[in-house]
Amino acid sequence: MSKRTWALLAATIVSIIYGVTFTIAKDVMPKYVEPFGFITMRVGGSMLLFWLVSFFGPKEKIAKEDFPRIVAAALFGVALNMLTFFKGLSYTSPIMGAVLMVTTPMIVLVLSAIIMKERMLKRKVFGLILGLAGTITLILYGKSMVNAPNATLGNLLVFINAVSYGFYLIIVKKLMDKYNAFTFVKWIYTFGFLMVLPFGWNEFNAIDFVNLPTDILWKIGFVVVFSTFFTYLLNLISMRELKPTTVAVFIYLQPLFATIFAVGLGKDDLSLVKLLSAVLIFTGVYLVTQKRVISEK
Repeated sequence: MSKRTWALLAATIVSIIYGVTFTIAKDVMPKYVEPFGFITMRVGGSMLLFWLVSFFGPKEKIAKEDFPRIVAAALFGVALNMLTFFKGLSYTSPIMGAVLMVTTPMIVLVLSAIIMKERMLKRKVFGLILGLAGTITLILYGKSMVNAPNATLGNLLVFINAVSYGFYLIIVKKLMDKYNAFTFVKWIYTFGFLMVLPFGWNEFNAIDFVNLPTDILWKIGFVVVFSTFFTYLLNLISMRELKPTTVAVFIYLQPLFATIFAVGLGKDDLSLVKLLSAVLIFTGVYLVTQKRVISEK
């Protein structure tokens, strides 16, 4: 397989893991672990894993002038990204939160055009709109609105999350072109951990680890190892070969895989609207990821 095919496969696996994570994380939060406490565990656990693995990786030195970019990547890709999403969901309805989250590919397309001077190809724009239409249809269909104590603030926070992740994808691209992933990712998570610690320390301290059921411990482990550490590495692999706009469109696959997982467990049923949504999403992803000219990635 070509490097590009591996990158597309890595991005797809990330979407599958995130799709499964929605169901797994809901079993943990907020009954056993509060959101910010969970983020502290996710980032702290992943930081330790990245430092451990880095000892077996290549020995590169990061230039001092690149540390501000690493700190910015930690802010937008770890701290602001995770904290605003979790807090936003606590204020708004999951439906609105999910709809706002999938605006990320559109935001990345605009930011890439402004910051990276990336051409806004008609095919990519059409693919992004198709994927967005399919995702919103999938999220809205058959769901009931739940109590949203402060929908305006919640929606604003989730939108900040989407913009934050868009900035991160663009910021980290230059680091990917210069260094091996293991050289800088441990620093991104170290700075990210220092940023989330003040918000999550009290909630982390409140976790009753002694009395946590075994299955909950396994689910926490899954989120730390697979949903955070493993997906971050796969995302970096995909970003080495693909443009930020191409990586971002895979966000559309997350609700789709979440639905497939729920149907497989018997927690959801298959319908014509869901099948139509799936067709729109896969068509959109296909249009964005197709490489029709040599210069385009």
